[in-house]
Amino acid sequence: MNFINPYLIVVFLMCCCFSFSYGQSETSTDFRKTVITRDFISEGVAAADLNRDGLTDVIAGYYWFEAPYWVRHEMAPSRRYNPREEYCESFLNMTMDVDLDGWEDVIIIGYPGTPAIWLKNPMNKTEVWKKHIIANGVGIANESPAFIDIDGDGRLDILCGDVDEKQIVWLQAPLKNGETEWSRFALSTKNVPGTERFSHGIGYGDINNDGADDVVIADGWFEGKIDRKSGDWKFHATPISEPCSHMQILDVNGDGANDVVSASAHKLGVWWHEKRGNSFETHLISETTTQTHSSIMVDLNGDGNKDFVTGKRFLAHNGNDPGDEDAPILFWTEFTPKTVPYYKEHFIDADSGAGLNIAIADMNKDEKPDIVIASKNGVFVLENRISK
Repeated sequence: MNFINPYLIVVFLMCCCFSFSYGQSETSTDFRKTVITRDFISEGVAAADLNRDGLTDVIAGYYWFEAPYWVRHEMAPSRRYNPREEYCESFLNMTMDVDLDGWEDVIIIGYPGTPAIWLKNPMNKTEVWKKHIIANGVGIANESPAFIDIDGDGRLDILCGDVDEKQIVWLQAPLKNGETEWSRFALSTKNVPGTERFSHGIGYGDINNDGADDVVIADGWFEGKIDRKSGDWKFHATPISEPCSHMQILDVNGDGANDVVSASAHKLGVWWHEKRGNSFETHLISETTTQTHSSIMVDLNGDGNKDFVTGKRFLAHNGNDPGDEDAPILFWTEFTPKTVPYYKEHFIDADSGAGLNIAIADMNKDEKPDIVIASKNGVFVLENRISK
């Protein structure tokens, strides 16, 4: 007698549920998904032309995948990891020409407590990429450090917490060709909130509409100053969000005042926090999935307004949290400031999710921003096919 495998029944029912919930298959027709690898090698990701052949490559941890056939190259010794038993050594990735030699280098923020590093591009030579330390403990004081141009010089900086000094700081890349050392500037005084070990949530934008960008954390905000290198930004203690991932600042409801959008790093919820005087009122946007541990703003539909992209961090704690093993959903939220409830949720994919940062790049040169993901579920490119 033939027996039906009960596991297959469960998988079938899960697929039915997602098809019913979203009215579509695993991937939205607005996107075309390419699976670069199913290996768990990084929860950070970046996209850049590393070999200067005119094509955009994908970077995930200590590997880069050469476009257009996604040939894997190892920058420094690494390996794949077991997503149910261990964490990787690469939590967030970014690329920039750090030493101003004309070649894109790779930045890796590693497991919380380990040094953040950058890898020097060997300019198409077959050799190990040389490691340089940026700073110690970048990802331990706040698990969502941000890649933002703090000083307006056109080069990205790293906004993060310093767990030793308990300060909010930013790290500036070298300003002269050949230099390798990063500079550290404190925004806050010492012993401020948002710098505790494994705290969550940080963002950058003008929250009080005075023309100077501020720093927001879950417990309040630091009032920005024209002198970005000043270490005495005033802290306004007011609850904004539960522990969250990257915090985005925008005017959600079109009332002329900037609000905050955040997503729960390890629990359930995406919210917008309406600024009302000196406090914030929280409004639920979504309970689609848990553990949305990264987000990014980008105009996906070409309407001139930036949208909010986030997704589930699959097996965030190796399967030890409620909902850890739920389907790794990726989705985006369109903001509609002229129409209540001021947002509209859109499904992207049910088998990719997001790691600890999301990359955006025009991968196929069609002048639309595409989404690049690395997570415990693998490495993916989702080409944007949304019609304007």
